[in-house]
Amino acid sequence: MDYIVTDATTLDGDRVDIEIRGGEIDRILPAGAGDPDAFDRSRQHDAGGRLVTPPLTEPHLHLDATLTAGDPRWNDPGTLAEGIRIWAEYKESLEKEDVKARATQAVEWLAAHGITRVRTHADTTEETLTGVEALLELREEVSDLVDLQVVAFPQDGIFTRSHHEDLLQEAVEMGCDLVGGIPHNEHTREDGVSSVETAMDLAERYDRPADLHIDETDDPGSRFTEVLASEALKRGLGDRVTASHTTAMHSYPNAYADKLISLLAESGVSVVTNPPDNSVLQGRYDDYPRRRGHTRIDELHDAGVTVGIGHDSVMDPWYHYGVGDQLDAAFVLLHYAHMNGRGDVGTLWRMLTEANAAVFGADDYGLDEGNEGSLVVYDSPDPFNALRTRAARTVVVREGRVVAETEPGETVIRRSEGSRRVDFHR
Repeated sequence: MDYIVTDATTLDGDRVDIEIRGGEIDRILPAGAGDPDAFDRSRQHDAGGRLVTPPLTEPHLHLDATLTAGDPRWNDPGTLAEGIRIWAEYKESLEKEDVKARATQAVEWLAAHGITRVRTHADTTEETLTGVEALLELREEVSDLVDLQVVAFPQDGIFTRSHHEDLLQEAVEMGCDLVGGIPHNEHTREDGVSSVETAMDLAERYDRPADLHIDETDDPGSRFTEVLASEALKRGLGDRVTASHTTAMHSYPNAYADKLISLLAESGVSVVTNPPDNSVLQGRYDDYPRRRGHTRIDELHDAGVTVGIGHDSVMDPWYHYGVGDQLDAAFVLLHYAHMNGRGDVGTLWRMLTEANAAVFGADDYGLDEGNEGSLVVYDSPDPFNALRTRAARTVVVREGRVVAETEPGETVIRRSEGSRRVDFHR
């Protein structure tokens, strides 16, 4: 549980040594002032000026469906609805060991990319609750790598079948950490409102936070985020509630969006945007011009709303790509949210670190003395280059224990006058 990283560069540009003792950050000192001789040689890492950050958090994933892309078929239309139909076919014969094997592989990918906290949604409209059971067991089995939260998620809606509400409650009673919902997937506006109220009732009754897929559509008439924010405000639960996706916000009239964003800020509800999925799923029904279809990151930030970044899918019916790297999700976002300015680099990293940790409800987070002894070192000298190159994580430390190491690849250019190594940093 003891470890030292020497000569690392923080997000603020400070060169530091970080000493971890007993699983906690004991001392943060100017580079060269640490005491590596006090640590076993196997418990040391010389960052050589490379970037160091707190560990990353994945606030929105679907581990029950992960790594199923192409089975039983590919989502060639590329729509959210088609992805739901394909998953409905797959889950008819869902097996617990299959879910656990796929999810374990994905968790290992996540940990290799510096992610030590994961929130996954588990489909409660799969009637045997096999996926829920599998992920609850997995929560303990992968605890050496990540803290795993499981959301009871009614993928097909709470009121689309008479027994879905009972299944949702059963999943919560089985031990799911959060209550979910998907009001825009209900049959009617009225059922959608009722689904939000039902999810919040369950959250209160079982003392659970809530994280709802909400307004994940291009339809400007889909307005359930306001219902969630209002319920959270009335119940005093805002800091325990997450609105995931909210992509319809991109299509709302500006006057309404302004009202909604003010309500979100007042309620304390957090928002999670999921760039990989939303960049390919939204705008599918548009001709041209084609909407980008994501939430209003800049206006939410201006209002003081906490906005996190989720990957959402890793090789599943909704998104066929991905390796479980949060930097990939941020890289997509900076392009299609017009966050490619130099000043946006700090905002993106705050979303990846502080905001995602806040959504998760992490305690003792951050590179400060007394906090958990967890960190990530990147094969890059600074935040801009780490994001630009999606730099390899040379070491991932969780509470003083190395959980992943990467030996960065080497590229050599061979020219007539000789050869030289290229590292893609500038």
